[in-house]
Amino acid sequence: MKDDKVLNYIDDILQNMPTDWLKLTTHRLDIYNEKLAKTEFLEQFESLFAANNSETSPLSKLPTAFDYIRLGHPLSSILEWAIAKLNDLEPDNVISFSSRTIPALAVLRKNLFDNKKTQIVYTGELPDYFDADAIKRVYGYNFQLKQIENTEGISEFDGSTVFISQEDEIGKIDLNPNIDFFVSIHPDLGSVLIVNGNENESYVSGIQHVRRRETIAMTPADCFSALQQLTGKSVSNQKKSDVETNKAIVIDSIKKITGTDTTALLGSCGLSVQYAIMMGLIDDALEKHPGKAIKIVVPPNCYGGTNDQARRVAACIDNVEIVDLLVDGDNDMVQSIDSVLEEIAKNDAVPYIIAEIPTNPRVEVPDLLKLKEVLSKVRKTTTGETAIDPVFILDQTFCPNVQFLADDGILSDIRTISYVSGSKFPSGGKCTAGYCVTNDKAEALLDKIEKHLIICDNEATDLQVQILAEQLPSMNQRIKDAYKNTREFVNYIKETLPTAKINFVSEELAEQGFTPSVFSLDLPTKGNTDEEREAYKRALNQKLIDMMISNIPNESKYCVSYGQLKGCYWTIPATSTQGTTKEDDKDYIARVSVSPDLDLELHKKVFSDFVEQIKAS
Repeated sequence: MKDDKVLNYIDDILQNMPTDWLKLTTHRLDIYNEKLAKTEFLEQFESLFAANNSETSPLSKLPTAFDYIRLGHPLSSILEWAIAKLNDLEPDNVISFSSRTIPALAVLRKNLFDNKKTQIVYTGELPDYFDADAIKRVYGYNFQLKQIENTEGISEFDGSTVFISQEDEIGKIDLNPNIDFFVSIHPDLGSVLIVNGNENESYVSGIQHVRRRETIAMTPADCFSALQQLTGKSVSNQKKSDVETNKAIVIDSIKKITGTDTTALLGSCGLSVQYAIMMGLIDDALEKHPGKAIKIVVPPNCYGGTNDQARRVAACIDNVEIVDLLVDGDNDMVQSIDSVLEEIAKNDAVPYIIAEIPTNPRVEVPDLLKLKEVLSKVRKTTTGETAIDPVFILDQTFCPNVQFLADDGILSDIRTISYVSGSKFPSGGKCTAGYCVTNDKAEALLDKIEKHLIICDNEATDLQVQILAEQLPSMNQRIKDAYKNTREFVNYIKETLPTAKINFVSEELAEQGFTPSVFSLDLPTKGNTDEEREAYKRALNQKLIDMMISNIPNESKYCVSYGQLKGCYWTIPATSTQGTTKEDDKDYIARVSVSPDLDLELHKKVFSDFVEQIKAS
């Protein structure tokens, strides 16, 4: 009876749910409490369930489950809730992934730090992509594999038992008490991880953080299919020929956009791609430079996901260490890279540099000729030998149209990997899929990167590839149109509030092709102490964002993303994209993202009203 009520309700939800649940990659931060991610959404959803209310209007008013679908979303939360409800579990203990490998890796990561044994138990054969040797050797995880006939063969174990089930049926769970973590793999959808037993609930937040940083939640489209299967509906699959055609279009588009000849790799999100780059490069260093220290050079205040993931990787592997790269404000990226590489060379270590150009959130571009010179410089170890040349890992999400890696590009002679988050310009905010390319000098690294993209099962889904195939061909034109609107808005703000400090590219840089549609706004402040001035500025930031959202609700959103097809997005990076960055390195300034399609005159008017209120106060 209970099962019927749950399944009938889910069936109604699938018919009445807001269309945004399937189509948005980012949701509104003004109805989102990060500390209550998923929880607050499900509490109110549970109330609707109790009242058997599945109407569209109350569903659309539910608080945001997660601020970004990479981390989770309404449909992933409902799928997890439904599986929990049908199996008398807590929804927090059910976590869905687009990846079929990462759930096991998430458990292995925590057990590495807890110095706890892990056995991975399975029936039949393990999937081909589960490369046990590489997971032990490169990721540093320890575990033993055990093949069994059925779950009755699972005995007590001094440590954690992870059971990998390859059942096609969604929600089918056999929770033998000796199973600590039940991973249900679904070939076309992803996987669902069940955390079993009160003694394992301490793993939940760590597993969620792995989903946040190294992969993505099961996508909205795949969660929709999973929920359909759960309610007994048949699901149609896309033809394989369409997938191959779409992939060919995407690869060809990326080659034209980047000016490269190497084949692009497509991941489920920008951080999935970055994780494959990280692990692929570490794998390469272990093979080519055994015993040598690996140094990952990363700005401490760059995008929080990049920063946090790099530090998480280093924490797991003994000979990998993070080196801070100071790039913003009074610090010059080129000088910082020069001094850091000199020190790494002396120690005969392997240097991998991650940098954003332009930087986030200050939108700064270094002197590119000097950057090329510093990266090309031949350095010596303390023993006089030639030091290992760096690999430059370039996050060019803000300006994916700049051909850094082309034959005549500024970085053509330096081993360089460029990657882009697909939820921004490439897809116009329609999916999260990311991509990476290399120049000819770094092409030999692609095999290792692809290997780890496959090991982590973090490749782009078929639907993501289809969306990229539809959106990428128009990307460069959208970037031009969005930049034009952004420049006009920036100039208006300068005229209207000349005491504000705006971080945006110069006209000269724009002529060189750096045409982002993102700028940061440091509003004027007042007060007798630094603390008072900072508090006033933060309150003013919030006031501006609130005014924009309330006056232009159809276009202005409080949101972390940019590159969307329509509207204007506002955020405070220190409270969103820099969420795990050290407090002293955070920037409490407003970041504004302008699209090619918005009512710019209305945005100007609201900003003018905001300035009048400042003058009157």
